[in-house]
Amino acid sequence: MIPPISRRELLRSCSTGFGLAALSALLPRLEPARERPAPNFRPRARNVIFCYMSGGVSQVDSFDDKPLLKRLAGKPMPVKVERTMFNDNGNIMPTPFTFAQHGKSGMMISSMFPSLARHCADKLCVIRSMTSKVNEHAQGNYFFHTGFPFIGHPSAGAWVHYGLGTENQNLPGFVVLQSGGAVAPHGGVGLFGNGFLPAHHQASILVADAQDPVANIKPRESHSNQRRGLDYLAAADAMFASATAHDPQVEAAIRNYETAARMQTAVPELCDLSLESADTRALYGLDDPAPQKAAYARQCLLARRLVERGVRFVELSCMTHNIGAGGAPNPWDQHGELAKGHKAMAHQVDQPIAALLMDLERRGLLDETLVIWAGEFGRTPFSQGSNGRDHNPYGFSIWLAGGGTKGGTVYGGTDELGYHAIDKPTTVYDLWATVLFLLGIDHVNLTFLSGGRNHRLTDVYGSVIREVIA
Repeated sequence: MIPPISRRELLRSCSTGFGLAALSALLPRLEPARERPAPNFRPRARNVIFCYMSGGVSQVDSFDDKPLLKRLAGKPMPVKVERTMFNDNGNIMPTPFTFAQHGKSGMMISSMFPSLARHCADKLCVIRSMTSKVNEHAQGNYFFHTGFPFIGHPSAGAWVHYGLGTENQNLPGFVVLQSGGAVAPHGGVGLFGNGFLPAHHQASILVADAQDPVANIKPRESHSNQRRGLDYLAAADAMFASATAHDPQVEAAIRNYETAARMQTAVPELCDLSLESADTRALYGLDDPAPQKAAYARQCLLARRLVERGVRFVELSCMTHNIGAGGAPNPWDQHGELAKGHKAMAHQVDQPIAALLMDLERRGLLDETLVIWAGEFGRTPFSQGSNGRDHNPYGFSIWLAGGGTKGGTVYGGTDELGYHAIDKPTTVYDLWATVLFLLGIDHVNLTFLSGGRNHRLTDVYGSVIREVIA
């Protein structure tokens, strides 16, 4: 509640407040000079699209072909077996899928991903030596998103927005897309949080197939009434900000409200796909009879539309499947029935992601948009129970595309069983150091003072993986 003030104080504050209301729209444009270091060198990318495969995709069933598993099928592991999540460890289990070479590069890709294999092999830069420090979903999700296995630190998307700002004043700079009943991975919405950064750097969640993609996005009153209310709030906010000596967290909260008001026009226009061509809808699979695939296709198409509009960081969300996939927060988590569950999940994302890469390329956007495909860890080359796989953080595969990366290449590798990374082992810190480099930022210099310490996305680790940069 606003404390009582005199008529003179009201007039003085409001006359300043209405001016500040106009100025507040300019603040995001002024942010780089006021709050963040400028880019250190020529950026290769302007935007990031993060296709997060929550639950843990099996590397030996997707992008890391290991013929030895077939020859040793059913035999005990010939090396020490590390502790797993459930310790219900069986013998060596070969992939139920087939691998083949694709593209001019001869990229080995599993039959799980026919569209990516057929159309995008030479666009992918596959890292086969990714590792994680943790072996549990919530910790793994936090570690992959923030560099720390617990809540309280900014998500990579928040760091990117902090480092570069936004190119669209009417939309958030960091957006998480959901559809088809998708929920946040284990760990919750804190995975997309701002941590100790100002609040306007956190993600806005947009439900791509909802009538209201953002809650309360449609005004409940006339434009004139709303305008009067917003003007009054702008004046009150200006007084409160002044009373708190313009505390950054207060200003961030005010800025969030201002962005929300502008989103009332921008979000409905963004989500209106009526002007997209029939060819584009078919390319993504927007009208596919499989509801999960159609829902993920909508996310991919909206991701393209978001980066077209200057949104810096977009994260996509997988959804659970009704035929053998994992739970809602971790749909790639197949501790049993791996062949059935992985096939269902791959069918959900394969065509839409391939379409996204092709559509970005034909519109001239792939060179400046970095696409990341990854989960929190991989899976064991031996079975859990009879036909599943347990978690494996010791060596797994992710890929990058566009944004200045080398397409049609492979970096690093696991041992002949696909168990441990032995060739150029790579960390999550290395990944985000490389992403920031491609965006024109030195990860060591992008810091924020909190609790008496300068924090960064890569903590005190990380090296740019220069071999993956074109």
